[in-house]
Amino acid sequence: MIYVIATASVKPEKREDFKRGAAACIAATRKEEGCLLYDLHESVSDPTRFVFVEQWTSRDALGAHARSTHLKEWRKIVGECTTAPTEIEVITPANVETL
Repeated sequence: MIYVIATASVKPEKREDFKRGAAACIAATRKEEGCLLYDLHESVSDPTRFVFVEQWTSRDALGAHARSTHLKEWRKIVGECTTAPTEIEVITPANVETL
């Protein structure tokens, strides 16, 4: 199981463009093989901060997502709407039950 947390800082005047582009990307991504969760969240204290939370069955599924056409299109929108590169962290569950 692979999780991805991706945080983006969006230009205030591009907020709605970002959300519209995200909606299209989310719809396409949720249909991908291996996608278990793909949601966008927005900060309650900072209206320019957005966080994607993703869950994938495997690294291979995540890799296929990274090469998808709709993600390439999404990257163009992100480039126009953000103030800095998106921070992306890939994580896996910690096995604390065995401790």
